[in-house]
Amino acid sequence: MKINTAKNIQGTLRLPGDKSISHRAAILSAMAEGNTRIQNFAESADCASTLKCLEALGVEIRRDDLTVIVKGVGKKGFSKPAVELDCENSGTTMRLLSGLLAGQNFDSVLIGDRSLQKRPMRRVIEPLRSMGARIDAEGNHAPLRIAGTNPLHSIDFEPPVASAQIKSCIMLAGLNADGETSVFERIPTRDHTERMLRWLGADVEETELPGMKKLSISGQAGLTAKDIEVPADVSSAAFFIIAAACLKDSKIVIPNVGINPSRTAIISVLQHVGADIEIFDRREICNELVGSLRIRGNSGILPRTAQNVLNGPIIANLIDEIPILAVAGTQLENGLEIRNASELRIKESDRISAVVNNLRKMNASVEEFEDGFRIENSELKGAVVNSFGDHRIAMAFAVAGLLASGETEILGAECAGVSFPGFFDMLSSVTIM
Repeated sequence: MKINTAKNIQGTLRLPGDKSISHRAAILSAMAEGNTRIQNFAESADCASTLKCLEALGVEIRRDDLTVIVKGVGKKGFSKPAVELDCENSGTTMRLLSGLLAGQNFDSVLIGDRSLQKRPMRRVIEPLRSMGARIDAEGNHAPLRIAGTNPLHSIDFEPPVASAQIKSCIMLAGLNADGETSVFERIPTRDHTERMLRWLGADVEETELPGMKKLSISGQAGLTAKDIEVPADVSSAAFFIIAAACLKDSKIVIPNVGINPSRTAIISVLQHVGADIEIFDRREICNELVGSLRIRGNSGILPRTAQNVLNGPIIANLIDEIPILAVAGTQLENGLEIRNASELRIKESDRISAVVNNLRKMNASVEEFEDGFRIENSELKGAVVNSFGDHRIAMAFAVAGLLASGETEILGAECAGVSFPGFFDMLSSVTIM
C-alpha cells in the first residue's frame, strides 16, 4: 500500500462498530435466554472469529451485513465442539471464551495463529484454575485445553496487570460459579462487560474501597436477551482524528462514536495538547455513552504544551491508541514521551519496536525505552515501512504517510482488515491531495 502527502482531509465518516463491545455483545447474547439482535456489529476479522467459535459451540447465529442475530442458549446450554476453536488473531476471543468455557461440563481446545500463540495467557489460566477449571497449556501460551467444571468455585481476584480482558474472563466464569465472584481493580479499565451484563439483566455490584474498586457478580445471575446497538469504535476514530488535527484546514465529522469514559482518554489527551475536537449530540444507548465528533485542523501542527509525557494509570485506557499517538508526537513542538507501556511489547507485534523502527525510517528522532519511547518534533519523510502483521501499526503509518513529504509504502498493509476492513478506502475517500 502506497500513501502520498495530503493537503487535508474533509468529510463525514461512518465508522464500523466498536470491536470490544461487539465481542462482548456476541458472547453475552449467546449466554442469554432468547434472541438478541445486534446492530452495527463490527466488521473486523477478530469479531468474526468470535462468531465462528460460538457457532462451533452450538449457538445459532444469523448475519445480515452489520446486523447479527444470536439465538441464546443460556449459561449452560453450549455444546461440546467437534473441532478446536480457532481464535485466529484475536486475544479478546481467546481470553473471554476461556472464562465461558471454564464453567461448562465438557472439554474444549482454544487455538490461534502464530501471533496469538506468542501472547501471554497465564494471566487468565491461573485464576481459572483457582476456580476449579483444569487447563493444560504449554507454559504461558495457547493452545489452551480446557476441561470445564460446573459449578466453578467463586473467588476474590486482583489481576496482576490492569486488563479489561482478564476482568471480563473472570466475570464470565463467575456466572457459572457457586457463590459471588469479585474482581478488584486498582487501575480502572474498560467497563463494557459490566455495562452489558447490566443491560442483559445481571446485577453487577460495584463497591469503592480505599485505592481500588470491587466488582462482584453472583453465579445465580441469569441473562435475558435484549437488542443491542453497537456504537462506532473510538479506537478506529483515533486515526482520522489525528490525521485531521495535524493537517491544516481539515474538517471531519464522525457520528455515533462510543464515548465511554473508560475509552476517551485519547480524546482528552489530544484536546490537552491543543487538538480542536468537539463532542456533540451526547446520549446513552444500551448502557453505553455515545456522541458525535467534529475535528478541525486549524493550525496544521498541534501547539506547544509544558510537558508531553504520558505515564501511569492513563496508559491502560490508551494502550490501543499509542501507535497513532506516536505519529501525532512527531507533530508536537515538544514531542511526546510514553512510559509504563511495556504491555505494548506483547500485542500483535512488539508495538514499541515497530513504532520506533518505522518512525526512524521516516526521519523521526526517537529514543526507545523498555516501557515506551520519546519522540521529538520531526519532519517526516516518506519511506518503506513494515506493518509487522499488526493492524494498528499499518493504520498508524498510513496517517504518518499523509503527514510525510514524498511517498510512503506500507508492507503487509492488508492486515488492517483484522480490525478495520475498508480502512484504506475510507481514508482515501476523505483525503484531499
